[in-house]
Amino acid sequence: MMSTRKKVSVLVFIILFSQACLVHAFSLLAAYEAALEHDPTYRSAYHENEAGQQAEAIGLASLLPNLSITHTQSRSTGTRDPDPLNQAPGAVPFNFNSQVSSLTLRQPLINMEAIAGYRQGKAQADSSRAKFTGRSQQLVVRLVEAYVKTLLTQDHVKLAEKQRDSLEELKRINERMLQKGEGTTTDVLETQSKYAIAQARVIEAHDQLEGAQLELGAIVGQKITRLDRLSDSFSAQAIQLQDYDTWYALALERNSELVTQRHTVTSGKEEIRKSHAGHAPRVDLVASLSRNKSGSFVTAGQEFQLATAGIEVNIPLYAGGRVNAITAQAKANHARAEADLDAITDKVLVELRKQYNLLQSGIKRIESLELAVKSAELLVEATQKSIRGGIRINLNLLDAQQQLHTTRRDLAEARYNYMLAYLRLQLAAGTLALDDLRNIASYFITQN
Repeated sequence: MMSTRKKVSVLVFIILFSQACLVHAFSLLAAYEAALEHDPTYRSAYHENEAGQQAEAIGLASLLPNLSITHTQSRSTGTRDPDPLNQAPGAVPFNFNSQVSSLTLRQPLINMEAIAGYRQGKAQADSSRAKFTGRSQQLVVRLVEAYVKTLLTQDHVKLAEKQRDSLEELKRINERMLQKGEGTTTDVLETQSKYAIAQARVIEAHDQLEGAQLELGAIVGQKITRLDRLSDSFSAQAIQLQDYDTWYALALERNSELVTQRHTVTSGKEEIRKSHAGHAPRVDLVASLSRNKSGSFVTAGQEFQLATAGIEVNIPLYAGGRVNAITAQAKANHARAEADLDAITDKVLVELRKQYNLLQSGIKRIESLELAVKSAELLVEATQKSIRGGIRINLNLLDAQQQLHTTRRDLAEARYNYMLAYLRLQLAAGTLALDDLRNIASYFITQN
């Protein structure tokens, strides 16, 4: 049997292990899997698509047979005048129970409104499906945006702390110089003012970090503290780009907003046909089985079983102008949908060109900042040697380290922006897939 002390030790180990699991670095792919389960916007889009897919089945139902059963049971009470041949004086009480049951089948044969409604339902289902595809792609972009924003705010905190530490060191130096009579009160006061501002920036940076963590946590459904960082080996050249004309053609064909709106235009066209079908005749096949027991005072005390089948024709003549009005309304809505399609097309192409240009310029910016980081690293090494030689002081090293951290932050931000531009370009072209996220995630490594 396990001793009580061992049981306690095992329990403590399990608790500590669970807590360690909760604070481990959260990878980009793990964040995406969590977002699929917890992101409210995505879940809303998922259920909206579920509802939208029923539009086709609803439209098809108007073309399929309609089978129904009706049953009526009642009690009739009244009087009946005597038969003229019967000389009995006064009215005769007349009471009876009625039961009428019927099974009716109705199958549309010619129904232009139902045909247009089915086509419209199919277009609406396709539109809903395309919209959900777009929302799924947007989830990837929103997640990566929140992820890298959190990483950037972490860098901002580190930079703000470096600036504060540099000013704190400078403040101590100025105070010592003032005590020795080599400094001035003005220098001390100026440094104290800058140091106070730096402390305020540290507080602000921590607030921004907490806000970014909350935004990411709202997407993935849990509190995030540690994230994977971007590998220093990342190269913008690793992402292969096609020429702009290829992206242009893909966007016109596959962009989810455009596909969604094109189906909306198709739905509007079918709405015109459905509205105009109010003038068209309707032909239905109608068949019924009925059982009538004392169904009326004429058949009181009698029971009938009937089977009927036939064709029912309904020819609309006049509905107060309603058909013309809803047809005109449908035409106006269709024209509006076409105008919206043109507007969305312009917006998508502008976004496509913008992200493509950002990718092109981002390569040069990253290369320049990579050189700047190398120079800043050499400066830190040179300053350390100068301090050992008595030429420089610790303040110079803090300044050099701050410059290095600032340059590294700018490089990381340029790389993040490059990756985001790549994802947004894929989103605009309608080609963003899970493989693209896996490709981006492969450049992230666990932080030490």
